[in-house]
Amino acid sequence: MIADRVLVCSTAAQLGEAVSSAREDTEDSLMMRKKIYSSRIIKAGALLADTTTLFDNWDETHSVRENLERLQRENIFGKASRSRIRDVLAIFRQRYLQDESVTKALAFLIKNRLPRFALDRILFFHAAQADALLHDIVTHVLADRYGRGMTEIRTESIQATLTTWVREGKTSARWSEDTTRRVAQGLLATLRDFGILQGANIKRLAPAHIPIAAFAYMAFYLSARQASGERLIHNEEWLLFFLTIEDIERLFMEAHQHGLLEYHAAGTVIRITFPSESLEDYARVISERSI
Repeated sequence: MIADRVLVCSTAAQLGEAVSSAREDTEDSLMMRKKIYSSRIIKAGALLADTTTLFDNWDETHSVRENLERLQRENIFGKASRSRIRDVLAIFRQRYLQDESVTKALAFLIKNRLPRFALDRILFFHAAQADALLHDIVTHVLADRYGRGMTEIRTESIQATLTTWVREGKTSARWSEDTTRRVAQGLLATLRDFGILQGANIKRLAPAHIPIAAFAYMAFYLSARQASGERLIHNEEWLLFFLTIEDIERLFMEAHQHGLLEYHAAGTVIRITFPSESLEDYARVISERSI
């Protein structure tokens, strides 16, 4: 029998202290995050169709290296050149293949046909965990604009932010104006393909919406990195989807109703319990119980 994962937080006299501590943890994680932004987004993009192809053809009896060598040799992605194949496989390794539990969970969800919108949200989440620039342009820039009701996003405004970060020494090199513009364009195109933005020429922030299956998956993933339910609720990563605290609490209650977890907020205690201990096992729970 699989043991539950439980997160508990006392909230009466300790609530303000817990919230403050959660915010300090967020600040600490930001300080520790490696602030060297790469221009790899120019070569990357969302690659949603290729990611599905990757995991549809993934052989769990072989290592990551063996799988990548075979996929490159067979060119199942149909790329025009070997260098492009290498670029794409390097991106996959960075985003989805560093953690064996993530690799196995994604392979299971894709092979068992998790609904596309939920899957795209999960893939974006992992892509943002692996790319500080993609992560921070959403959580530091777009989330702030979303909160202020500024839904239209232009390349020029993102380019201006990137230019500031270049001057502050946050990039891997001194990007030229042309490189900065191409990175800004790459970011917006990638975010559009992941569903965070909408529109072709003029892009706008998409409404804050996340399928309950994707939310539960991310909550489980983040729970391994949180000390309490309160800190999980206040985790900065929810800004990737422009979620408010009220949104997050509602989604936890909805996930509870679907049997994806147990969420109880009674008096001084917030208790969040997951029915699995491993991400791969939880992917199976999501596949079985989500709508």
